[in-house]
Amino acid sequence: MNIAIYGKQFGDDYIPSIEFLLRQMQNEGFTLHVYAKFAAWLSERIPSVQNLHTFNQIVEVLPCKALISIGGDGTLLDSVTVVQNTGVPILGINTGRLGFLSNISSSQIIDAIDALKADRYHLDHRALIEVNAPGVDFGDFNYALNEVTIHKKETSSMIAIHANMEEHYINTYWADGLIISTPTGSTAYSLSCGGPIVMPGTESWIFTPIAPHNLNVRPLVVPNTKTIRLRAEGREIQFLLTLDSRAFTIDHETEVEIKNAPFEIALINLEHQYFFNTIRKKMMWGIDKRNWFKLIL
Repeated sequence: MNIAIYGKQFGDDYIPSIEFLLRQMQNEGFTLHVYAKFAAWLSERIPSVQNLHTFNQIVEVLPCKALISIGGDGTLLDSVTVVQNTGVPILGINTGRLGFLSNISSSQIIDAIDALKADRYHLDHRALIEVNAPGVDFGDFNYALNEVTIHKKETSSMIAIHANMEEHYINTYWADGLIISTPTGSTAYSLSCGGPIVMPGTESWIFTPIAPHNLNVRPLVVPNTKTIRLRAEGREIQFLLTLDSRAFTIDHETEVEIKNAPFEIALINLEHQYFFNTIRKKMMWGIDKRNWFKLIL
């Protein structure tokens, strides 16, 4: 049974846990295929783990039961570019900080392995944004799981971003930038800029301006069934277009087209893991501040 593993560098504190993960999965009969760059880094720190196959593209390991992402949410977003539209589900082992997406802690490794072996988990299907822009080379993956952002690049001056939904004009945002977020990304950059939390599975996007000039321009939730067109202008002739963690330069007046992607990404959650549980835990909802000291002891 093939398992792909993708990751990035992590702290030494996690080495025993990841070594245990790899050994235990081998003992359970899984055939492990590690992303080549990550395998080179791992081999210097966990030489005791043997027989790790490597891969550069996910098609090399198909059929594949799952891809395990080792890192934080940023690493999991990068792993989406590896899985692409193959349908391989992603399980995130968190060696980062908060971990909304990569939500399996090192203490849950045994539970995760048992769940994979017994098919005792549920898949959480997440929508993506497809992005097209003339003259921009997105490589072989012009999609974003969290958000698409147009941002000023080399100036302290605000920019103007004209937004249209098909034939309807929405607004011109005078701001440092504009975030178009999926429900998955509503707990990321959009949230830090004042956007709402939207439950995954909701067929919507969130427009969240970054430091808007007009304080009465608030975040806007729209259906993701329409095509959105964005065009930026300002004192500079170039702007920054980001798809999750990937950044591209666009020219003045370039029209960016955004629409719902034709496929989804599947995230693996253990039986007890659901969106509201994760939100309560990560954002500490319902915690009595009078008992705060008990949490930090």
